[in-house]
Amino acid sequence: MPLNIVLFEPEIPNNTGNIGRLALATGSNLHLVKPFGFELDDKRLKRAGLDYWPHISLFTYENIEEFYKQHNDKNLVYFSSHGEKNHWSIDYKDDMYLIFGKESVGLPKEILQNNSDKLYKIPLFSSKIRSLNLANAVGVTIYEGLRQLG
Repeated sequence: MPLNIVLFEPEIPNNTGNIGRLALATGSNLHLVKPFGFELDDKRLKRAGLDYWPHISLFTYENIEEFYKQHNDKNLVYFSSHGEKNHWSIDYKDDMYLIFGKESVGLPKEILQNNSDKLYKIPLFSSKIRSLNLANAVGVTIYEGLRQLG
C-alpha cells in the first residue's frame, strides 16, 4: 500500500506542484488540507507538477477536522522542526500518513502538543537555518519510508 503525504494549509504552489510530482513518482497519495495559499488551477502549481498533475492520487479536505474525521484512526506521524525525535527513528508502515505544516509557520501548536509522541524532525547540521524547504522535507521523509519498506 502507498504512503500518504498530507500538506496542512500549503501556501506555495510551486512546492505543492513539486510534491505532487514526487507523490506520483513514489506511488504515494497526496492529501491537501484547506485553506490553500493558491487555487488548484494555479499555473505555477501546474508548471511545477508538469503534465503529471492529472495522474496524481489527490484528496482534498475543507479543513483539518474533515481530514481527522476520515483518517484519525490511521497511522499518523507529524513533522516539525520542534520535534525531538529524528525521522530515521520512525517505524514506517504501509499506508502511513506523513503530515507536514504550512511553509510559513509549520503545524499549529495544538496539533504539535496533542501529537508529541508522533512528532519527528529532520536533523539540521547548521545553526544558520531554521528548516528545510517543504518539498525537500517531504522528499527526505518519503524516500526514507520507501527505503525502510523495501
